[in-house]
Amino acid sequence: MIDFILWVLQNIALAPYHLFVAITNPGDWLNWANPEAVMRFIYYGASVEFFFVIFTSFLVITAVGMAWNREILWWGVRILESFANGLGRLAAWAGLLMVMQQVMIIFLQRIFRASAIELGPLGTAFTQDLSWWAEELKLYNALVVCLCVSYTFVQGGHVRVDLVYSTVRFRTKKIIDMVGSIIFMMPAIIITYLYAWFFMWRHLMTPSVTSTSELDRMLAQARIFRWSVETIGFSPNGFNAYFLFKVLIVLFCAVVFLQAIAVFWRSYLEWFEGEESEGKYLDRDKTGDEAEDLEHAINSGSS
Repeated sequence: MIDFILWVLQNIALAPYHLFVAITNPGDWLNWANPEAVMRFIYYGASVEFFFVIFTSFLVITAVGMAWNREILWWGVRILESFANGLGRLAAWAGLLMVMQQVMIIFLQRIFRASAIELGPLGTAFTQDLSWWAEELKLYNALVVCLCVSYTFVQGGHVRVDLVYSTVRFRTKKIIDMVGSIIFMMPAIIITYLYAWFFMWRHLMTPSVTSTSELDRMLAQARIFRWSVETIGFSPNGFNAYFLFKVLIVLFCAVVFLQAIAVFWRSYLEWFEGEESEGKYLDRDKTGDEAEDLEHAINSGSS
């Protein structure tokens, strides 16, 4: 146990150095014309060093906000929740595109007996079979699920399995939220990210990389590196860009982790400042439901 604590403290102490090296040497991991830079990017994207850079940054901002000025944390909450709302509101348009494209496919297939859809000017048009466009509808659904998850959290749209939460006092609720974000939300999404990161890259390039690959071995493999983007569909003429789903899983992990930070900071601030700060700076959409709109107005007034 002592060895583990020393290991954690050592990595926290080294985090500023690792961040400095990464910022001052961008060509070592961002120059993707060099296969070794790609391999470094893949390795460090799910490395212990990267985790402790993020973790240490979170600790420093949290400590400064708690000890010096709580407005720093409120600004963090506002930025993260604004990002979640903006991304979610943008990605939600994929739902409309999905419906419109489905209607278009039905009309073209059943009424006009078309076999393909062509988009773009003549000579450079993007042409695919109707079955390709039909399977591509799943991508819109994935966009909504992966990129609107934090937006739905901010809007209070996720289902909560409530056994004791509604019966406890306000500050106890905030403690539960803080514990939930740190003990459950963050570790779960970190584990998901570690699997998703290498799962994504195995469908974008060769040779295959895994979470157990060491940096020296990956740099040696750079000699046989080549892009090999997955273009295999489930049917001969079906959608063949399934690598995008792997990218979306990684993005899903990133937005949920950022939301976990926002949940912790908001819960702490509302716990510290009391019930009068509940919903402070909270930006929720109006739904047309009178009860929800009244709650939104009350929260907006308190901010």
